[in-house]
Amino acid sequence: MRDRFRSRKRLRDVAACAAATLIFALAAAPAIAAVSSASVAAPPAFVAAPPASVAAPPDTMLEEVIVTGERTGPGLWHVFGPGADLWILGSVSPLPKDMTWRSAEIERRVAGARSVMVTRHFEVGIVRALWLLLTQRDLFMVGGGRRLKDVMPADLYARFSAQRAKYTDDAAKWERFRPLIATAFLQQAALRRVGLSARLDIGDEVRSLARAHDVPVDEIKIAGLKDVLEALRTLRPAVEDACVAAGLATVETGLPRLVERARAWATGDVERMQSLPEPPEVNGCRDAVGADAGAGDLLALIRRTMLDAMTRHLQAGGTTVAVVNIDLLLEPKGVLDTLRARGYRVEAPSP
Repeated sequence: MRDRFRSRKRLRDVAACAAATLIFALAAAPAIAAVSSASVAAPPAFVAAPPASVAAPPDTMLEEVIVTGERTGPGLWHVFGPGADLWILGSVSPLPKDMTWRSAEIERRVAGARSVMVTRHFEVGIVRALWLLLTQRDLFMVGGGRRLKDVMPADLYARFSAQRAKYTDDAAKWERFRPLIATAFLQQAALRRVGLSARLDIGDEVRSLARAHDVPVDEIKIAGLKDVLEALRTLRPAVEDACVAAGLATVETGLPRLVERARAWATGDVERMQSLPEPPEVNGCRDAVGADAGAGDLLALIRRTMLDAMTRHLQAGGTTVAVVNIDLLLEPKGVLDTLRARGYRVEAPSP
């Protein structure tokens, strides 16, 4: 029975990890979310390696990040519409595992809001996971009797193997998965080692606040399973290799940056978050995805869906509180820039 449970959990993890990886990992956002056994909520993606000032020597074990107690996270961006106010909380994942989140400002805004806007969970249940692996196995796994070492470029596989040896005792672990999925699982193991977790879902916290105050919740579906599968199916090997390289850069030298990013978010230091530069490998992934029809279209769909939902709330009038991935907010020509271009006034959080 225990083996059957573990097998089912892994099936869910594979399907959910594929969705998480495609939705945000290919955008080269700051971090891939640790995937739960039941769902993935707006997972962020492959992350940047840090500048020299925060990089750790490759053979040095990082200290676990410790951020305890209640933290408020960053302040709220305020978007003004005609007779409307949109308050936006930028979310980030992963966060320190022992951190609890509470914001008096968010509670106050939610209590007086007409509605709350959050991303709908991308759920992959047991039946659907089994169906995926029976009918779409080639999208997640390496087929034809091959292993990861047979399909991943030799230089990337050497890097992958070296990091795998640091985070697991199983020299064959993740060998049956395609490179993108195997690298995602490796990143999860690395994140756990430094005390980072995606279990603290800010969207869920705000959703609970809304329900406590009887405020309607608008669940935004950013992409469907069909969209994710199509992007996986059409992803060119060169694009996958570019994003695998970005993911490996995270595991090799980028963990200190992720730890610093999580601390900066927890203390509301958005300026510090923005000051952590991205390496060429992450930019290479982003450029490759932008030129890829399937993945590029999926990411464009995500951005367009979020913007359309926010615009709809601004046009409806009243006060809305929204939770949006902070990288979608802050990226060049991202959500905030686009709202400004559409004529809305945007005020940044107070320092």
